[in-house]
Amino acid sequence: RAEGSRPAEVHDGAAPAARPPAAQGAANLSRLSYLDTGDPQVAAVIAKVRKVIGKDIPVLITGETGTGKELLAQAIHNDSPRRDGPFVAVNCASIPETLIESELFGYEEGAFTGARRKGATGKLLQANGGTLFLDEIGDMPYPLQVRLLRVLQERIVNPLGSTKAIGVDIAIICATHRDLRDMIAQNRFREDLYYRLNGLVVRLPPLRDRTDLAVVVQKMLQRETLSGPGRRPLSVAPDVMALFERCAWPGNFRQLANLLRTAAAMVDDDCEIRCEHLPDDFFDDVRRDGAPAAQEACTAAPPAPLAAETPVLPAGDARLQDV
Repeated sequence: RAEGSRPAEVHDGAAPAARPPAAQGAANLSRLSYLDTGDPQVAAVIAKVRKVIGKDIPVLITGETGTGKELLAQAIHNDSPRRDGPFVAVNCASIPETLIESELFGYEEGAFTGARRKGATGKLLQANGGTLFLDEIGDMPYPLQVRLLRVLQERIVNPLGSTKAIGVDIAIICATHRDLRDMIAQNRFREDLYYRLNGLVVRLPPLRDRTDLAVVVQKMLQRETLSGPGRRPLSVAPDVMALFERCAWPGNFRQLANLLRTAAAMVDDDCEIRCEHLPDDFFDDVRRDGAPAAQEACTAAPPAPLAAETPVLPAGDARLQDV
């Protein structure tokens, strides 16, 4: 069958969005312009992505775990003509191999033992009219890759237990921390699927290689800390920022977000994250063999005096878990 053609019995599928379009204010925080924080590598990625938005070119995002691949995918969607449609994210590594097929394609009632009454709509149809983000595509089971390839070629979905092919209109963005070419050589990833997914391949740098760490930290605190009358947003002491610059950040943004959230809970009154607020295991990741000395200096440092007019920031106001 020629690419793009449909069989005789094809029904246009319309499924409810799994993730409704974000409110305008929240969406502005997930736009490409917001992600451009001054690092040349990230700026180059954003410049390339902007050129293919709206042109039906698949995007493959590579990089270490926790480098913000889903944030970039969401920003691509929010800046695209499909922004009013759903953005559906699927982590291929987090779904058991026995369930991922029904999760993606959906199923009809009675398709298999334990199937829900009235069946279930799969992620592919939930993303109809919008964007499907397949995170950790390298972890997709090899046999299922054939079915995904057919969806990309023919734009149809066959739910399990159904004889009807349902037309689907989706943009595909994939991400992986694996070397897919190496997986192809090991017969663990299909070469034909790879060349379907790699229209534009971009790599997000790890946090330790970025030059915009101070801006990233500032934006995280501004975005996730509630501020209002009588309150001030959290800030980071200069010596703490110096330690951040020396940290290897093996967990990338997830590690940074958790560290800031923990440190924010330790802040008492002056709304400044200082050395004594940092968890002990953070110093294990500080580079240039300076961790013991840095931790000793932090432990010895006396707390800064509290100004009488300094407002109290409740620990519950720091909301970094969604970064």
